Amino acid sequence: MGRIEDTFEQLKKNNRKALIPFITAGDPDLATTEQTILTLVDAGADIIELGMPFSDPMADGPTIQAASERALASGTTLDAVLDLVERVREYSQVPIVLMGYYNPVFRYGAEMFARRARQAGVDALLLVDLPAEEQDELRTFLAPEGIHLITLLAPTTPAERTTQLLASAQGFVYYVSMTGVTGTTKVDSAAIETRVLRLREQSPVPVAVGFGITTAEDAASIARFSDAVVVGSALVKIIHQHADSPRLQEEVHHFVAELKQGVNSATDNH
Repeated sequence: MGRIEDTFEQLKKNNRKALIPFITAGDPDLATTEQTILTLVDAGADIIELGMPFSDPMADGPTIQAASERALASGTTLDAVLDLVERVREYSQVPIVLMGYYNPVFRYGAEMFARRARQAGVDALLLVDLPAEEQDELRTFLAPEGIHLITLLAPTTPAERTTQLLASAQGFVYYVSMTGVTGTTKVDSAAIETRVLRLREQSPVPVAVGFGITTAEDAASIARFSDAVVVGSALVKIIHQHADSPRLQEEVHHFVAELKQGVNSATDNH
């Protein structure tokens, strides 16, 4: 059993839900990202989603697109991101999911990437632009290395396709709470609750919900009916706002600790 499974099992035992913050590797630079990962864990993050910067992040809204651009401008490469994970592994076993687009992985070479990612200590990969029909060529290399390929589902995914995609789900399922790009609209928890509860009944793995979650209140309302809450754009904004400030880590810690409190409050009364 891997780090992701262990984390969810432990949380379930304690009647808790997972908080999964997203940050872009290399924004504003890799040394800051490394520090921020430790801050996130200290503030209560259960799993970290680490963005692999890419020049054409089509599923991301302006906030994460800009973070990607800043990371690339500071010289962040896929190799550098893997080296970063390897450094974090020297003092933390927090599960790390690399999130991004297939192009950098393809250019790196799928087989070589899978080997290097395992060596670095990556737990899973989430590629927003790789259709299920094309995933086998990558899974062939990831599976022997024990790296999960996370399944993405959206409100627009038809029932039949959902069943098909869930059959090969690993680690956890990422349910995109709305159509469109990240960070542009607020989540409406009531509108997705039924769908997520149904997914959890069907899914062989936990179901995480992301997109549009910006406050502790949002996190609490989503945590009531999901297994995990993903927060990206709101956190990326804070990092950008305080990038040059000595208070950066303090601000990140404060925000993530509040989110974690929100997530925990969803199960405190049950």
